[in-house]
Amino acid sequence: MTTLEVHMLRFLRSRLLHYVVGAGALGALVLGALAALGLLGAGTAMGLAATGVVGAAVAAVAVMVRRLARRVNLLSGELEKRTGETVRAVEEHQARTGSSLEEVTAELARLRDETLPKLTRDIVRTVNTQGRNDYEQQVAWTELRDYLKPGPFMPPLRGWAASPDVLRLLVGIIDERRPELVVECGSGSSSVWLGYALRRMGGGRLVALEHEERFAELSRDLVTAHGLDDIVDIRHAPLTDWVPEEGAADDAAQPWYDLKAVADLEEIGLVFVDGPPEATAPQARFPAVPALLPHCATDAVIVLDDTVRRAERDLSDRWLAAYPELSCRSETVEKGARVFTRNAHAF
Repeated sequence: MTTLEVHMLRFLRSRLLHYVVGAGALGALVLGALAALGLLGAGTAMGLAATGVVGAAVAAVAVMVRRLARRVNLLSGELEKRTGETVRAVEEHQARTGSSLEEVTAELARLRDETLPKLTRDIVRTVNTQGRNDYEQQVAWTELRDYLKPGPFMPPLRGWAASPDVLRLLVGIIDERRPELVVECGSGSSSVWLGYALRRMGGGRLVALEHEERFAELSRDLVTAHGLDDIVDIRHAPLTDWVPEEGAADDAAQPWYDLKAVADLEEIGLVFVDGPPEATAPQARFPAVPALLPHCATDAVIVLDDTVRRAERDLSDRWLAAYPELSCRSETVEKGARVFTRNAHAF
């Protein structure tokens, strides 16, 4: 039995009892008065009283039934109204949900037909490229070790350090041209490898410029650990404002290594430009050529690393425009490189 039915029965019993008690009391008073007046016999009065009570009860039940029917009709109407609202809400929700499911289904189909194949191709291309790069760097590392025969615990390459393939390129230039002086913009693992290359050549020295004093000390420790102090000179050259020469109006002042660190250098045969870091300034490595070219030999070679970056390609184009004696070729190495050769016949 529901809560509604329980309340209805309680209400019905309460009202029926009131009507029966009221009707019985009234009938008893009337019949008692008639019997007292001698108008009715006692037996007749009792029979009429009982009949009146029953009649009153029946009348009370009839009234209660009518009231209950009205209440049930009202509740039925309210229930029907609430049910209708609920049904409409459910239908609207189903319509919205159905629309959303259709949109999701269409988007999934588009992703399956358009995006997924392209993503798969990109992943395959990236994996293949990385695999080729890793293989090439391993080959270059092995060739460097076999050719230079360095110490057993060499500093790591790649990442922040130069990659093995660009060092192989530099070692090849050193072996071919045998420069007496090599300058490196930046220092670290590459300084040690280049030191071994100069030792194998039988002469020459390397000057590496480092703007961070702490890293300069670490590089010196590496050089000392490999017994290359007589070949490699790590110079702390903090970044200062480099001011272009008079007449070079298109070159704005920017931070570069303190020029005092290179003031005593002459006849530089090879320059490896691998610093300052990219975040130092826009085209941070541009001052390398205007600052170092006056100290270079007439047939000097300049190698610019990281030409996969747009900034390095742009600044190298500026070098070519400003210094006609330079010619350039690109090298396919992991991070990209451009090799600039100074034409001795231009002097």
